[in-house]
Amino acid sequence: MCHTVAVTERIDHTLRGRWTPSTAELPPHALKLLRQRTGLGDVRTPARAPEVPGSSLAADARTALDAVVGPGFVRVDRDSRLGRAGGLSYLDLLRQRGDGDLAVPDAVVLPATPEQVTDVLRVCAEHDVAVVPFGGGTSVVGGVAAVRGDKASVIALDLVRLDQLVSVDPVSRIAVLQAGLPAPEAERLLAPHGFTIGHVPQSYERATIGGFAATRSAGQASSGYGRFEDMVEGVRLATPVGEWRLGAAPASAAGPDLKQLVIGSEGAFGVLTEVSLRVRPRSVVERYEGFVVDGWERGASAVRRLAQRRVLADVTRLSDVDETEVSLSLAGGWKTAALKGYLRGRGLKEPCLLVLGWHGASEAEVKRRRRETVRGLRAVSLGKPLGEAWRHGRFNGPRQRDALMEVGVCVETLETATHWSRISRLRESVREALRDALGECIVMCHISHAYETGASLYFTVLAARDADDPVGQWQVAKAAAGEAISGVGTISHHHAVGTDHAPYLEAEIGALGVAVLASVKRTLDPTGVLNPGKLIPGGIVSGG
Repeated sequence: MCHTVAVTERIDHTLRGRWTPSTAELPPHALKLLRQRTGLGDVRTPARAPEVPGSSLAADARTALDAVVGPGFVRVDRDSRLGRAGGLSYLDLLRQRGDGDLAVPDAVVLPATPEQVTDVLRVCAEHDVAVVPFGGGTSVVGGVAAVRGDKASVIALDLVRLDQLVSVDPVSRIAVLQAGLPAPEAERLLAPHGFTIGHVPQSYERATIGGFAATRSAGQASSGYGRFEDMVEGVRLATPVGEWRLGAAPASAAGPDLKQLVIGSEGAFGVLTEVSLRVRPRSVVERYEGFVVDGWERGASAVRRLAQRRVLADVTRLSDVDETEVSLSLAGGWKTAALKGYLRGRGLKEPCLLVLGWHGASEAEVKRRRRETVRGLRAVSLGKPLGEAWRHGRFNGPRQRDALMEVGVCVETLETATHWSRISRLRESVREALRDALGECIVMCHISHAYETGASLYFTVLAARDADDPVGQWQVAKAAAGEAISGVGTISHHHAVGTDHAPYLEAEIGALGVAVLASVKRTLDPTGVLNPGKLIPGGIVSGG
């Protein structure tokens, strides 16, 4: 009885916590910069309560779901449903603040075991109810939007109760974790065993293990630990036609790797309930430093050389001139006349910030790796304070975004990746497309992940929000950026496809590739209840 009460209280806290964001105040000099560069006015735009229609979940479907997950774990109240209405994109936040139409699920269903997840999907297939799997709700591409497609109702399948560390194999260094486990809690549970996952994207504070796998996530230390799909040894997937387990060995030639078909499937093929992960010993020493390179081209070339020499730091992040200026301004203390003068004195006319971070088992190991990385690096070191400032503020972006929206700023991100020979051309094409669409604005870019053959580009956009049509303003800009990316880079390096990128998928994988995905979905989800409108262009693929 006490355990049930504790679980219920934790779920209630999770649902409420989504709507009490922790904001970061903007320093006055940051507002001044925004007004100078974007034409931002001196107004505040407080949020309005969005409209939430009543639930249309049929009584017989609700009764069947109640029988699977137990009393109290099918929620149809306003707050529970609103708490699972969309993700954390700029458009999601606009709609949650009362601008535009917000798609709200008809119910939130909270299973407690992998078996219950499979049973919920079976019930939803029988009653023709759409299912949106929900973890941390951090999607920024419409991946958890409550799209019902051709179904009469839609539920958010919240995995918050699937939060266990199932097992640890210290010899093989494999941990099995349930899909609803938040990343910080996963690290806390692994710590007594001496292990870490080492996956720290900006969504780290609220994202889940299942969400990482479903979207092929990349973390800030992926240069050292790998992308999330590199860590996955096995998966347990619930589908409307039964459970599917994959991952029998560390490597296999038994046909194509179907595990990789499931990773990145965004809940369109099934619901991940458990993920087996390669884990690493926890680092004992971590060192972060800030460097400044003169100009984007020199900085990108420097990162390319590090990647191709295979001496990347675990964290390797290069900001362009605009991002360097704005980041230091938002941070407050670093953008000073003394720092500017120092950099000019060192001959840096276009300062680009390069953050490097090394993790290791000892001070000697970190020092050795640092020497290998910085050897021949043509950069001015600003030392550990700037690197540590970045590390401690690495999750401030979402909090500052809330503050930016309060003062009327259109603020959003998008990302891509391409080969080194195209990296600067793609950056300029996207910047030009965004500026043409938005007019007076700031477009910032950084390399967030580097490989021997290429790198990702992560853009942040700041503009004065269109008071008459804020949703349309960004939709036009995002479409322009998508067209600039298509055919030159990938439409998504780590944010996934969702609804936003689905129109561009065929250009990347071909009509035959789309047909392959549609065929897989028909096999695993014959009636098309799983996450309609996501991943596959055209949205709904039903029928046998």
